[in-house]
Amino acid sequence: MAQYYLSHLEELEAEAIFVIREVVSQFEKPALLFSGGKDSIVLAHLSKKAFYPSRIPFPLIHIDTGHNFPETIAFRDDLVNKLGVQLIVGSVQQSINEGKVREETGVNASRNALQTVTLLDTLEKFKIDAAMGGARRDEEKARAKERFFSHRDEFGQWDPKNQRPELWNLFNGKKHLGEHFRIFPISNWTEMDVWQYIQNQNIDLPSLYFSHQRECVVRDGVILAKSEFIQLKPEEEVKTMTVRYRTCGDMPITGAVESDADDLDKIIAEVATTRTTERGTRADDKRGETAMEDRKKSGYF
Repeated sequence: MAQYYLSHLEELEAEAIFVIREVVSQFEKPALLFSGGKDSIVLAHLSKKAFYPSRIPFPLIHIDTGHNFPETIAFRDDLVNKLGVQLIVGSVQQSINEGKVREETGVNASRNALQTVTLLDTLEKFKIDAAMGGARRDEEKARAKERFFSHRDEFGQWDPKNQRPELWNLFNGKKHLGEHFRIFPISNWTEMDVWQYIQNQNIDLPSLYFSHQRECVVRDGVILAKSEFIQLKPEEEVKTMTVRYRTCGDMPITGAVESDADDLDKIIAEVATTRTTERGTRADDKRGETAMEDRKKSGYF
C-alpha cells in the first residue's frame, strides 16, 4: 500500500489554504492586503489555489503611499489583470490632502506610519471584517507573538496581551460590531520556505528581488535607492551598486543588499547563509526597539 507523504512545503501550503478557506467561511467581507512584495504575492497564489477553478472571492487592498517602487506598481497592476480580481487602492496622499495625517519632514521623513490611518479608513469604507496579510513570525519579534487570527478592536488596535488561543487549529472569529480581524495564513513560514515555494511553484516576482544595478546611497548602514522621495545629507554620496531587495516597501525606507544573485538558485543559497533578518534592511524598524509593535498596536499591518 502506497504511503501518503507531504513535504514540508506541501504541509505549509495546506495549512495556509485551510486558513484562507476558514476566513471565507467565517467572515462576510474578507480582503487580502497586497503590497506587491513576495509574501503577498505568495498569498495571492495560495488564494488562487484555494478556490480554483473559481476566481478569488475577495478583493486585493493596496495602501499606496505614493513612494512605491515603480516596478512594484507595474507588477501589481499586471497581477490583478491576470487574476481577474478587484483591486482597492487606499491613498496616503489623499489622507494627507484631507488633513487626516501630517507628512513628516527632514532627511529621515517617511510615510510608513501614515499608512495606518489610510488602512483603517479603507477597511471601514468597504466594511472589511477580515484583512489577510503576508506577515510571518520569523520576520520580527512583534510579529512572532501574533496569532493566525489577530483580533482588532473598534479603533483597529491590537492588544498583544489579550490574544485568543488557537488550539488544534480552531479559530475563533467572533467579534462585536465595528471590530475586525487581521489574518496571517503564512505565519509559520520562514523566508527560506517562501523562496523555495516560489521556486517550486514558478511564481513570478518583481525584478527588484533579483540582482541589478541601481544608484544608491548608504545611510546608517542601510543601502537606500536614490529617488525623488529621499533627501540627501550633504556628506552622502550617490554611487552605482549591484544590489537586490529582500523585502519590498517604500523607496525611502527599504534597504537593499549587495548581491549578484540574479536567479532563484542563487537567492536561496544566499538566504541559507545570511545571518541578518530580511527586515534588518528596513529603516522604519530602526527607529526604536519596539517600532513594529508600537505601529501594530495603533492599527498597522
